[in-house]
Amino acid sequence: MATTYLDAIVTAHRARASVDTRTWQARVDALQYDGPSFRAALVSSLNPHVKVIAEIKRRSPSKGWIDEHLDPVSLALAYQEGGASAISVLTDEQFFAGSARDLENVRAATSLPLLRKDFVVCENDVLDAVEMGASAVLLIVAALDADELRRYFDLATRCNLDVLVEVHDDDEARQAVQLGAGIVGVNQRDLHSFEVDPERAAKVSQSLQGVIKVAESGLTTPEDVARASESGFDAVLVGETFVRAADPSGAVRDFASVLRVVNG
Repeated sequence: MATTYLDAIVTAHRARASVDTRTWQARVDALQYDGPSFRAALVSSLNPHVKVIAEIKRRSPSKGWIDEHLDPVSLALAYQEGGASAISVLTDEQFFAGSARDLENVRAATSLPLLRKDFVVCENDVLDAVEMGASAVLLIVAALDADELRRYFDLATRCNLDVLVEVHDDDEARQAVQLGAGIVGVNQRDLHSFEVDPERAAKVSQSLQGVIKVAESGLTTPEDVARASESGFDAVLVGETFVRAADPSGAVRDFASVLRVVNG
């Protein structure tokens, strides 16, 4: 079987982690996140609209550069002005041209909660997120075995980090629910082929009950956001569309103007 995008990315991150000589147990007691809450931003009753998590993303493995000269701080401030509820910052360097410095600089510039968007494959990755100033960490079910998923989830919770657990199908959705995840993202992008299935979120949503649901990838218009809301999603995570927009603040504002559909 040919190597996929996900295989290559996870293999590279596991190789990186294998030469990390830091002992995570020696770090954990000194690391406790105490900044703005990612979860609270997604459930605010004061805002009846779909919550927007706006992403800072320079490039992707499948499309190459989106904006080689992107200024993370300026973009973050535009997102905040447009009404984003939270900001996602890619910190993967090899495949997405992100960095820890990007997240640290955005943390210094904005009061919004931040998601560290990366491929977590060890405990030190979780603790690094706290040090960077992230409010939440991403755990991708397809990239981890059940034991790793549980360990990193529990460690993040111990450090007061919120966790966005990312799934791609019904089986992964059930794993997330059994894990006790409070925030679950359904990525409509197949991480093996990187193709987007615009119907994926609606299909998988049915397997998710009692969680904050985030639709990811393939959302390019406010109408897409409205469809996600009708399928039961509380929030959307959008990157490329905002990065490419001539007016990122206005683009976020348009997406954040969609009213959330309250089912039941």
